[in-house]
Amino acid sequence: MSTGHDTGGFSLASRIGGLLLAAVVGVVYGAVATVGHRHVLRIGEVAIPWGIIAALVGVAALLLGIRLLTHGRAIAAATAAGLVVIVAVLTLPGPGGGSVLVAGDVAGTVWAVAPALIAVLIVAWPELPSRRRSRAAADAHA
Repeated sequence: MSTGHDTGGFSLASRIGGLLLAAVVGVVYGAVATVGHRHVLRIGEVAIPWGIIAALVGVAALLLGIRLLTHGRAIAAATAAGLVVIVAVLTLPGPGGGSVLVAGDVAGTVWAVAPALIAVLIVAWPELPSRRRSRAAADAHA
């Protein structure tokens, strides 16, 4: 009996394992990027916030790459969930009052919000038909 969902021939255990592994990847990237988002390159009087730029480009690249490779939303959503949860946890105030890793300035606020926005955009983006399917359909109608 079919449930209407294509499981790709994978067992339930392997699908759950894949989701958990994806969440761990998100947690690891989120933790590393949270530490690195504060880096700034100073050239004279000009400060270039390369850490936040690299971290946000990395978030988009990671999630987009996973979404494109897996041809679905579940693994990308699990990665995004792990990433967003660890960023949120590391943004919380510590026992002494303030967060040590995420300051309450513009870069900290951008880092606290932008990964979640990028994740929603990439995971929720509609799946476009592939060129192969479009060409095959056009050839079939010709």
